[in-house]
Amino acid sequence: MRAPALEAKQSTRHHWEESTGGRKVAVDVFDYVIVGAGAAGSVLANRLSEDLGVTVCVLEAGPPDRNPYIHIPAGFIKTLFDPGVTWQFKTEPGPNTGGRAIATTQGRTLGGGSSINGLIYNRGQPGDFNNWAQRGNRGWGYDDVLPYFRRSEGRIGFGGEARGREGNIPVTDMDWFNPVSEAFIKGVMGLGIPRNPDYNSGHQEGVGYYQRVIRNGRRISAARGYLHPAMKRPNLEVRTNARAEAVLLEGRRAVGVRYIQRRGGEGRVVRARREVILSSGTANTARLLQVSGIGPAALLQRIGVPVLHELPGVGENFRDHYASRFVMRARPGVETLNELSKGLRLGGQILRWAARRPSILATCVSHVHVFWKSFEGLDQPDLQCVFTPGSYAEGKVYVLDDYPGVTAGAWQHRPESSGWVRARSADVFEDPEIQPNYLTHPDDQRVHLAGMRLLRRFLNTPELAPFLETETLPGKDVQTDDELLDFARRNGSTTYHLVGTSRMGPRTDPTAVVSDELLVHGLEGLRVADASIMPHITSSNTYATTLMIAEKAADLIRGRSLAAAA
Repeated sequence: MRAPALEAKQSTRHHWEESTGGRKVAVDVFDYVIVGAGAAGSVLANRLSEDLGVTVCVLEAGPPDRNPYIHIPAGFIKTLFDPGVTWQFKTEPGPNTGGRAIATTQGRTLGGGSSINGLIYNRGQPGDFNNWAQRGNRGWGYDDVLPYFRRSEGRIGFGGEARGREGNIPVTDMDWFNPVSEAFIKGVMGLGIPRNPDYNSGHQEGVGYYQRVIRNGRRISAARGYLHPAMKRPNLEVRTNARAEAVLLEGRRAVGVRYIQRRGGEGRVVRARREVILSSGTANTARLLQVSGIGPAALLQRIGVPVLHELPGVGENFRDHYASRFVMRARPGVETLNELSKGLRLGGQILRWAARRPSILATCVSHVHVFWKSFEGLDQPDLQCVFTPGSYAEGKVYVLDDYPGVTAGAWQHRPESSGWVRARSADVFEDPEIQPNYLTHPDDQRVHLAGMRLLRRFLNTPELAPFLETETLPGKDVQTDDELLDFARRNGSTTYHLVGTSRMGPRTDPTAVVSDELLVHGLEGLRVADASIMPHITSSNTYATTLMIAEKAADLIRGRSLAAAA
């Protein structure tokens, strides 16, 4: 006798041949088809497959997450530049980036961005989500989403009722410390900014060490926390190196996805009895909708795609955090990451990491946070500042310089400048056009300037003076507003926090793409669940919020409400 779960899987899946575009393609049928096995897709795969009476197929464009650098926290420096596990996207040059194209790398492997990111866990402010609800998105206020933050999190360490203890993603405190970081914190406190032991409690303001998604010295990505455990179930199938070419529509209903495993290769189709769910990330979800004939009519006509469902907001409302970084040289004898990452010292750190002892290999990209206000009188912080006891090379994000030093960066929480993501053609092997329009809004310039001036104050406190020597970037000659803005335009960079291209909002909002149930407006059986649905960018890194979105999406799909039961 077959096991009940296995029998359920076989009874809900079929295989036949069907003609698509003049070609015969293999077709499989599942209840749910998820496009993308990143942070959101991993959560959805796990939650939906908990019901052994349904079948789930996940299509991931990248390979399995076997690259060893994925699992070593400091390995993100390697994977960030590895086209084998990333989409090496770049922005379009713009007047506010000095005519530069900026790398906006995204994860392309199981776990997606959670397998290559800087490992920081940051939820944002309650007001971020209350603002979403005020925009007409029912069920997305802070009290509504807090249970989903808690469900995804396995907090190890200090934390009150707002924190989750049993979730799939462990969140731990820093365990490797550098005297320069502690001096930085004390210096910031000397300026009147309080120390905050838990910025994820619902009260963000203050300075302290970041919390991170590391356990026993290893990265715990969404793939490790959610997807791999679920892959043991017989009703879940994950197909890697499967690049989605189009969402298939029959009338107004999404019925499946066509995908391909190599350029020019044979196409395949997976059909969905219940729903197709797009979790490909802010850039790829928008592009996939557009090449499927769902989006702004003028764009679709320009790239030669038939307009199957006009939806002007697809690809618009794109936002990202834009950061400027200052670097200071350390005094002789001061030990920073620059020295510890070389020669015998690095060998010692590797041995410590292998023994699961505190090591630079098991730290997140930034060590210290400061959440503060650009101007007095604000109710909540509108700036995020970061500090690392290591100096990065000019123009090379996260590449340590030859000399010892420190780096501090700042970005605006909620920029008003917005841009777009647009397919260049119907070919999904061609990178999309990404234009963030950084610093185009006057308010963004004003806040960014305030952030840079705060960095200077933070780096020139009496507490840091014994450790630091001189500012090397941008340099003390850069002083006026015009000079600082020019530096920001020529040297600033993405924080990889891409959101907004499938904006959630009521049908009356002409820019909205999905409803507050994440269903694509005007279509049936098609849902989006990833960072692209954010109506506005959060006051945070985006990973924690993406986990929350997917947890809530799973309940919406299953007709449940964790918030109501909490």
